[in-house]
Amino acid sequence: MHPLCSAPAVLLFATLTAVGCGSEGESGPSETGGNGNDTGSGGTGAGASSGGGSENPGGTGAGTNAGSGGETDPGSSGGAKGSTGGSGSGAGGSSVPPESEVDPPSEPLSDFIVVDQFGYLPESEKIAVVRVPAQGFDAGADYTPAERYRIMNAVTGEAVLELEPVQWKGGQVHQQSGDRAYHLDFSEVRQGGVYYVLDAESSVRSALFRISNDVYRDVLKHAVRTFFYQRAGFAKEAKYAGAAWEDGASHVRPGQDKDARLYSATNDASTARDVSGGWYDAGDYNKYTPWTADYVVTLLRAYEENPGVFGDDYGLPESGNGVSDLLDEVRFGLEHLIRLQNEDGSVLSIVDLDHGSPPSEADGPSRYGPPSTNATVRAGTAYAIGARIFADVDEDFASDLEERAESAWEWASENPEVIFYNNDGTNNLGAGQQELDWSGNPAGIVLYKNNLAMELYRLTGDKSYLDFLEQNYDVKKTGTNNAAYNGLNYYVAGWEQQFHDTYLLLAKTEGVSSNVSQTILERYVSALGSDDNFGMLAGNPDPYLAFVADYTWGSNAHKSRTGLVFYSALTYDLDPDFKAEARRAAERYIHYIHGVNPLGLVYLSNMGESGAEKSVTQFYHSWFGEGTPWDEVGVSEFGPPPGFLAGGPNPSYDWDGCCETNSCGTSCGAAPPSPPAGQPAMKSYAQFNDGWPLNSWAVTENSNGYQVEYIRLLSKFVE
Repeated sequence: MHPLCSAPAVLLFATLTAVGCGSEGESGPSETGGNGNDTGSGGTGAGASSGGGSENPGGTGAGTNAGSGGETDPGSSGGAKGSTGGSGSGAGGSSVPPESEVDPPSEPLSDFIVVDQFGYLPESEKIAVVRVPAQGFDAGADYTPAERYRIMNAVTGEAVLELEPVQWKGGQVHQQSGDRAYHLDFSEVRQGGVYYVLDAESSVRSALFRISNDVYRDVLKHAVRTFFYQRAGFAKEAKYAGAAWEDGASHVRPGQDKDARLYSATNDASTARDVSGGWYDAGDYNKYTPWTADYVVTLLRAYEENPGVFGDDYGLPESGNGVSDLLDEVRFGLEHLIRLQNEDGSVLSIVDLDHGSPPSEADGPSRYGPPSTNATVRAGTAYAIGARIFADVDEDFASDLEERAESAWEWASENPEVIFYNNDGTNNLGAGQQELDWSGNPAGIVLYKNNLAMELYRLTGDKSYLDFLEQNYDVKKTGTNNAAYNGLNYYVAGWEQQFHDTYLLLAKTEGVSSNVSQTILERYVSALGSDDNFGMLAGNPDPYLAFVADYTWGSNAHKSRTGLVFYSALTYDLDPDFKAEARRAAERYIHYIHGVNPLGLVYLSNMGESGAEKSVTQFYHSWFGEGTPWDEVGVSEFGPPPGFLAGGPNPSYDWDGCCETNSCGTSCGAAPPSPPAGQPAMKSYAQFNDGWPLNSWAVTENSNGYQVEYIRLLSKFVE
C-alpha cells in the first residue's frame, strides 16, 4: 500500500486517487569511505541482536506499521490488516491481486525455500532455491529437502505444477553462502496470479509471489520515493510522506543551509551562502557534491533508457504536474548543485550538516568545503545531461544548465588538479575522502572529464569535446591517470559503470573515428566475455544465481551494478552472443535483492504492504536510529519508510577498535555481534541499526548511491 493510503482521509482526498489507493487493475566508483557517519546517532552493545540478532539476521519483525495505526499481524513483516493498494495495485490495470490481499496459506513460511517475494514477469525465468545450511549461524538446521515440490495458486489452492529439485553441483557446499542448494525451475508457469512453493512433506512453504506484467511497478515507485524522504530543507507533509514520517523542513535555522559558512572561516559572515536543497547522502545527512552529481546522472540515464516506466503518480508534492516524478526529483538535486556553483564555474566540494531524529531536530551549523576539480567536473556532467533531458520540459532551466556545464568545463580545464581532502583531521567534513581512490590517490580526473566531454558533445555538438575524447579515451595511454579503469583492459567491473557508459556512448556516437569506435567495442566485448563476466555463467558459480567475486561494504549496490554490466549488452546493442543471455543474467540480480539469497530477505525496507513477507525491518540511518520511534518495523511506533536498499552482507564488518581495548566509555558486549561477524560472506548481515561503537553502518546503512543503481536496474524490468 502506498504510504499515503494510510494517512487521515481528510488530508488526502485529492491525492488518494492519484496514487492508486484502493484501486486494482550507488558513490563514485573508485572512492573511499563508506557513507557511514562515524558520529552515529545512538546505540550501544545492548542493541547488537536487534531485529532477530544472532539467531535470525533476516528476522521478520511483527508487522509493517506504515503509520496507519492499523492492526498489525504478529509474526510477519506483512502489512496492516485491511489495507488497500499493495504490490501492483492500481499500476497498469493488472487483474492479479497484491499478495497482501490474499489470505496466507495455512503452512508456515520456511527459511529454506527462497523466491523473489514480489514475483516474476510472465515470460521470465523463475527459479526458487531450496537451501540446506551447512556453515554459518544456521548450520545444522533441521530441514530435509522434499522429493517433489508443488507450485500452488494461492487464490484457488490448486497445484499448477509439480517438480523435482535439481541439486546444485552434486551437493557441494557453496563457500560464499555456507549452503547446499537445490533449484526449482518453474519458468513454464506464465499465467498471472499469486503463487507459492509448497513442500507438502514438511508442510512448509515459500513466501507468496505474483506473476504479472506489473509485478515491479509498485516496488519501483517506493524505491524512487526514498529520495523524497532524503530531501534536505523540505517539509515532509503527512499527505505526501505518510503520517508516520511527517516532519518539518530540516536545516533551515540560522547558520544552517541557507546561511552556511566556509568550514575554515565559520566566524566570517562574508563566507555565508545558500547551499540548501539536495539530498541527505545516506544514513548521514551530509551532501557530497561529486556523489550527488553521480546520483543525478544515474537517475537520468535510467530515465533516458526507459522513460515510459517513470510516471507522474508517485505521491510527491510535484505529482500531477505533467512531468515524470523521477524528473521532478532529479530537478530537486540539480537545483542544489546549481547553488553550489561559483561565478567562475567552479563548484563547492561538500556540505556538512548536523544530525538529529527527526531531521528537523538538527540544530547545529552547516559548513561547506571549497571548490575542487573533481566536484566541478562531476557536477558539470550532471548539468550537461540535465540540460539535454530537460530541454523538452523547461527550456529556460535547460539553457541555464547548459551554460553551467560549459563554465564547469572551462574552470576544470584551467584548474586540473585542485583537490580537497574533506575528511582530514584538520577539516573533518563528512565521512570518507570523496576525491580519492581506494589506494588513497586522487581518482583519475581524466576519466571524469571524459564523462563531461561526452555529455557536452551530445548536448552541443561542439567537435572540440569529441576531439578531447578521441585524444584521451585510451586508458592504457600514459599520463591519463586512467590506470584504475578495467573496462577496456581485462574485465568489466560493476563499480566502473559510469565510465562504461561514456565509452560505449562514444563508440556509438556519429562522427567518432572508426578506429576509436572499433577499438572500444572490441576491447569492451572481449572484457565482457571474460571469466569474470559472461564467461563465468557457464560455471554456475552461485546457487543463488547472482554471482559476485567479493562481498564488501555496499555489496547490494555491487549486485545491482553487476546486473547493469550484463544488461549493457542490450543497452548498447553489443555482441549478439551476449544479448541472448544478458537479460536473464541481469534479472537474476534483481531476484537476489528481492529474496533469492541465503537469508530469504528482501533487502528493501518495510515492503510488507507491497507483497514482501520478510523485508528489512531496520537499517542504520540518523533519522531511523536505535531507540527512535522509527527504529524497527513492528517493534517501535513506526519503523522506517518503504523502499530503502540496505547496504548488504559485509564480511569485513567489525566493531570499533576501542571495543578491543575496553576504552569506548560504553559497553560493546562480549564480542562483535554475530552475525554479521564470523559468517560466510553472504550471511555477514544482521538487522541492526546501532551507531558507534557497533558501527552497523558498515552493514545495513542505505546510500543514495546504492539506490540509484538499483533503480536503474529494476527499471529495465518494469513494463
